Amino acid sequence: MRKVLLVEPVIFVYVFATSLTSPVVQQFIYRKLWEEEYNSTAISSDNSSHCERNKSSPTYVMQKGVQEKTSFFNMQLDLTGAVPSLIVAFIIVANGDHQGRKKSLVLPSTGALIADIFLTIISYFSLPISVLFLVTFISGLFGSMATFLGGGFAYIADQCHDEKQKTTRIAVVDLIYGVVSGLAGLSSGYFLREMGFTWTFVTASLLHVVNIIYITFFLEDTVHISEFQQQAPLSYKEYLKETISGVYMLFKTAPSKKRILIIVLLFIFMTYLFTMFGGSSLFTLYELDEPLCWTEVYIGYGAAAFTSVSLTSFLGVYLFSKCLKDIYIVFIGIFSYIGGIVMAAFAKTTLLMFLVRVPSLFCIMPIPVLRSMLSKVVLPSEQGAVFACIACLEILTGTISLSVFNVIYAATVAWFSGFSFLLSASLCLIPLGVLCWLLCTSWNEEDLALLVPEEVSSIDSVDS
Repeated sequence: MRKVLLVEPVIFVYVFATSLTSPVVQQFIYRKLWEEEYNSTAISSDNSSHCERNKSSPTYVMQKGVQEKTSFFNMQLDLTGAVPSLIVAFIIVANGDHQGRKKSLVLPSTGALIADIFLTIISYFSLPISVLFLVTFISGLFGSMATFLGGGFAYIADQCHDEKQKTTRIAVVDLIYGVVSGLAGLSSGYFLREMGFTWTFVTASLLHVVNIIYITFFLEDTVHISEFQQQAPLSYKEYLKETISGVYMLFKTAPSKKRILIIVLLFIFMTYLFTMFGGSSLFTLYELDEPLCWTEVYIGYGAAAFTSVSLTSFLGVYLFSKCLKDIYIVFIGIFSYIGGIVMAAFAKTTLLMFLVRVPSLFCIMPIPVLRSMLSKVVLPSEQGAVFACIACLEILTGTISLSVFNVIYAATVAWFSGFSFLLSASLCLIPLGVLCWLLCTSWNEEDLALLVPEEVSSIDSVDS
């Protein structure tokens, strides 16, 4: 059977299935905590959540209490899956340079399938939500979204020899992520209202099954494993040693200037990711609370509005890359995020909350551009190592930021629910400061090409 080198459908299905269940799980936790705490339901007859706006009402106090408990529960859940998924991402993605990229695609898909099956069981049999900690830990052993995307980006980087093409194709994946997650978020409200929790989780499980079949039987690997490697697989000790060695050599053998640039770019990536993940993760809780009091469908609309941000960010990368250096594109994206998140802090009406997406039109641009910049600095044989570092940083930074911002939100929601958004905007000064330092030094766009050893050019000439 002839296989294909098209990984985008895999990313599409995985992101849709994961984004479909993500807001549904948050609302499932919210409702279960309400029922366990007050021995009453938080849903009306049409399967929508009740939201109290009257501050003198006892229900309003109860509502604020559930908001805090949900925030803490989400933080604990994120921490539970962080450690195993961090280790798996580091090992699997880095070893993709020698063992193939498909493992980093299959394992997270399998973990997501297991998680959705358990969610179906928990929902159907009304099991305690504490079981979610076990589910999160088990699925974390198979990797996470960062593992999946790390493998996907490395897969695409293997196929790109032109630097502009690499930036564009990486931006396309981020576009797919944004558009599909928005569509899934929009669909989740209708799925929940019409089908309930159980069948929503069943639908996501079926999508993961389709994905696993496609990856296993129809997707060609970009890294070809020799017959010797297939017949004599590495032991776990050798496998781990090879992984650590690949990442270690990425920094050890690199020239000083290249090593510093990689570390600085990773730091900018990490700090911006921290602020953006932390701030944007609170949108669902913020929208469920008064004065917005959004229903499931409106939350879906809000998630879908994020689609426009993904599209405009992709168009921004495509157009700006023709006339601007990468570092200036990152600048524009960070300022775009600051404008949107500050506006969200003071959004008290539905219209204003939807308009938050207008100043945020280019906020996603820094993510694919920084990935591309890092990919350009390293050799083709080091793509897995650098994307493993990125994947680990995504998991570590994402988990810490979600935990920190959930704690801060729980502590400040009673007196000013928009405080966390203002804090997120303030923290953006850190990556902006480092970017300014880069501009004030001798770093140029041409450094990326000069830092890659000449052997790459000779390899390309042989291939042609």
